[in-house]
Amino acid sequence: MGVLVSLLAAGEPLRIGEIADRMQVVGPHVIRQVQVLEKRRLVRRIAGPRDRRAGLIEPTEAGNEAAHRYVASLLGWFAEVLADWPRQDRDGLLRLLARFADEVTARLALPEGGEGAGV
Repeated sequence: MGVLVSLLAAGEPLRIGEIADRMQVVGPHVIRQVQVLEKRRLVRRIAGPRDRRAGLIEPTEAGNEAAHRYVASLLGWFAEVLADWPRQDRDGLLRLLARFADEVTARLALPEGGEGAGV
């Protein structure tokens, strides 16, 4: 599902390397997953717009549907877990998650030279 969710989040076809970067894994791991997804007809390879040799991976309609079902299932599960929390606790969690996301984003931000900061 990692490959399908990465493609869903991107909203466009991606190269194997781009998927690997988003999943924070090595390319061969993604290649194996893509091969399985191709056999199941959940993704397909297409030619790149600038370089026809640079193949892109895009989800099929069935792949998009599977990714949407997976994400909806996760979100539903989280909503169930939080349903009984007092509003103040849910608001506090949201505030802390936003802070966490901001700090992670700041640490991963690329300086002008293109090198990863703190990575």
